[in-house]
Amino acid sequence: MTSASRGGIAAKRPIPADIDFPDVLLAGLSAEPKRIACKYFYDAAGAELFQQICALPEYYLTRTELSLLRRHAGEFARLIGPDAELVEFGAGSSEKIGVLLASLERIRAYIPMEISSESLTGLVARIHADHPQVDVRPLLADFSAALPPTLFSPGARRVGFFPGSTIGNFTRPEARDFLAGTARLLKGGGLLIGVDLVKDPALLHAAYNDTAGVTASFNRNLLVRANREAAANFDIARFAHYAPYNVEQRRIEMYLVSTAAQLVRVCGRPVAFAEGEAIHTEWSHKYTVEDFRALAAQAGFIPRAVWCDPDRLFSLHWLEAP
Repeated sequence: MTSASRGGIAAKRPIPADIDFPDVLLAGLSAEPKRIACKYFYDAAGAELFQQICALPEYYLTRTELSLLRRHAGEFARLIGPDAELVEFGAGSSEKIGVLLASLERIRAYIPMEISSESLTGLVARIHADHPQVDVRPLLADFSAALPPTLFSPGARRVGFFPGSTIGNFTRPEARDFLAGTARLLKGGGLLIGVDLVKDPALLHAAYNDTAGVTASFNRNLLVRANREAAANFDIARFAHYAPYNVEQRRIEMYLVSTAAQLVRVCGRPVAFAEGEAIHTEWSHKYTVEDFRALAAQAGFIPRAVWCDPDRLFSLHWLEAP
């Protein structure tokens, strides 16, 4: 990406992020229990696999949220208002944000925040092509870390967009802390956020254990990335995808399970796995509408409108930041 002008708007170079995947990976695999943070799913191959997941018949989340965005675009535009600066946390695909950008009046700037430089570069190119009038200010950063106070222009109306039910990847205390920080950041504006809902466990199990095995490949791609970027020697075939639904905790839990006792080298150091030992890679918490509104209120937002599909699979919430 260059700083050349496209459509009369200067494209700003992403800010480098302080991310060291090999060190973080080794620390996670040295912990008890072993873990790899789900934000590391999204290298170029992982982002492509996730796009395939979004198109699967079992994966209701993306198509349901998109349907809500399209159906209520005018309402979202009125709530966001004119002359807003819009930050998207964990931007990747241009499809959802494209619906909003097409409906907003005089958007002042779009700030996509993403941890993957490949995903961010591709997104910026697509936004410039589809919405050349929009001032795009890409930010290569981890949105779960402290956000820069200079994210918005002085005096701008501050609005956040957090689709995909990514909030479910946080534990509930982490979600409350993230929302509290976001409420402070968006003071005077608001947040449009997608939240997956509690539902029939069979539907949830199918969504994360698709018959085509794409989610399994997405999960194992973490090990492919480790082999490439962390001088690891994982035998990918000796790790199984496992994604049960924990009814009590109301969350999908995703793991990579070692199918044999084995020794793997990571960054030049040995990491031992017992047969059946798991690496935790993701949680995906599910909420009721009432529970999420209560959590948002605890974090300092004023919960306003909620939109759900007819089957109540998914919800979009407008949270006002006073």
